[in-house]
Amino acid sequence: MDFNVKKLASGAGVFFTRAVQFTEEKLGQAEKTELDPHLENLIARADCTKNWTEKILRQTEVLLQPNPSARIEEFIYDKLDKKLPSKTTNPELLGQYMLEAANEFGPGTPYGSTLITVGEYQKRLGGAERELLQTSAATFLTPLRNFLEGDWRTISKERRLLENRRLDLDICKARLKKAKQAEAKAAAAPDFQETRPRNYVLSASASALLSEEVDKAEHELRVAQTEFDRQAEVTRLLLEGISSTHLNHLRCLQDFAEAQATYYAQCHHYMQDLQRELNKCANSVSTPHPTPAVCPDPDHLSSAFPSGSSSPRDAVSSLSNHRPSTLAMEQTQLPVTGSRKAKVLYDYDAHDVSELSLLADELITVYTVPGMDPDWLIGERGNQKGKVPVTYLELLS
Repeated sequence: MDFNVKKLASGAGVFFTRAVQFTEEKLGQAEKTELDPHLENLIARADCTKNWTEKILRQTEVLLQPNPSARIEEFIYDKLDKKLPSKTTNPELLGQYMLEAANEFGPGTPYGSTLITVGEYQKRLGGAERELLQTSAATFLTPLRNFLEGDWRTISKERRLLENRRLDLDICKARLKKAKQAEAKAAAAPDFQETRPRNYVLSASASALLSEEVDKAEHELRVAQTEFDRQAEVTRLLLEGISSTHLNHLRCLQDFAEAQATYYAQCHHYMQDLQRELNKCANSVSTPHPTPAVCPDPDHLSSAFPSGSSSPRDAVSSLSNHRPSTLAMEQTQLPVTGSRKAKVLYDYDAHDVSELSLLADELITVYTVPGMDPDWLIGERGNQKGKVPVTYLELLS
């Protein structure tokens, strides 16, 4: 191992001198070179960017992964530069448990079939969540980490170099000041024995030494000033790049918001579909089983035809065209509890004859009936009437 003692001693001496200068500045016993106001503003802006980026990154990680143990595991894999194994999301795990429970209870039972339906939609929600996590990590979290672990480290390194150059500059200024003070003192107070030849020679030699010391201090000051100015320019260019960082983070933030919007829209769509499926299941369970078909007596069949029907075929066709569902008949016969106007927010296609199709931005009259599902209302538009989902409406006063 090559161990350079002189280099180590020189480095230790420079470190000690800087420490003394820094301490004296803090105590007000030494002058401090102030940075350019523009550079000071850039440094303050960079510090603010770094602090808020850290907070946003940390809280986004908490939002996307609330489990601290999972976040620690992701951090370890990231530091080891290894790919994190794919994991099942919580909704996917819940959906899997529901499907397994349905197989135990019996898929043909009402509870088992409902578990299967809900479990499938939970797995869909889990898939949407997985896609959100992957998209957010790639488009938002990774750029923030790259800034903190890459650009910011470079900026911090150059700022430390700038601070060292400033300390060196102030040390040279103090050294030159002391040399000039010593030279001026020697010139203002000559030796009283200077008339003697020997003392005169000594005094002249001391004056020459002091003059050389001043020249040396001035040269060191010029070198230190040049290095300080060069480092200040390098640091300024890096700090001005923060504006580009803000633009990049702005695009990443827009991508993150779009990923969230897509995720929540998918969840809303899945839950709307699930709600309709559950309502169909509930209606099928509550509807009594139909009685076996009995062939009617031909002699009495004519009495059952509507007026104006010329044949049994026409009568059956007329009856089938005008026959509402059992649920719709029950709802229209129940007392109304109050009606009001509502604006339709989105298009809606009716899934059966008991529902009413809707068009966005149209106005309809809605009301509820006792015992009705709170997520549904009865809507009327002219002579048309049927169930409509509450989430598709904006109730007006």
